Amino acid sequence: MGTEIERKFLVRGDGWRALADGTRRLRQGYLSRDPAREVRVRIVDDAEAWLTVKAKRPGPARAEFEYPVPVADARELLALCTGRLIEKDRHHLRVAAPGEWVVDVYTHGQEGLTVLEVEWDGWAEPGATPFTLPDWAGEDVTGDRRYSNASLAAPEVTPARRPAR
Repeated sequence: MGTEIERKFLVRGDGWRALADGTRRLRQGYLSRDPAREVRVRIVDDAEAWLTVKAKRPGPARAEFEYPVPVADARELLALCTGRLIEKDRHHLRVAAPGEWVVDVYTHGQEGLTVLEVEWDGWAEPGATPFTLPDWAGEDVTGDRRYSNASLAAPEVTPARRPAR
């Protein structure tokens, strides 16, 4: 069974850019945005595509199952998605801290929203943060549904708050 354990933080300023080590363009939509389970289709750099199912669990972890699909199929699935499509540039960061760190810079209707995501198994341990977050990592919005990609895909939703630049 797949598991995702991540935290999300709003980003302040451009201090993270010095750590960027590769950028990918993501386009995604949701076939289901049910709060208990989400089904997402994502195209990366118009070269590969994934179908992902995420389900809620108690605590910071959630079930996640991801499967590659042909890009042509993913394009057709995007046309079936509810709400609006999300487009963002995902910047992978080189950091000395544990986990996978990425900064998502949203575009196409979500301009101004920049979010740090840290995927790390250690988040499952209560109070575990063996590293100091950088000063450009702002408010922790992990549990705030307004910043979930599924919520941002809702046609009536715009980012709740945009960080100062």
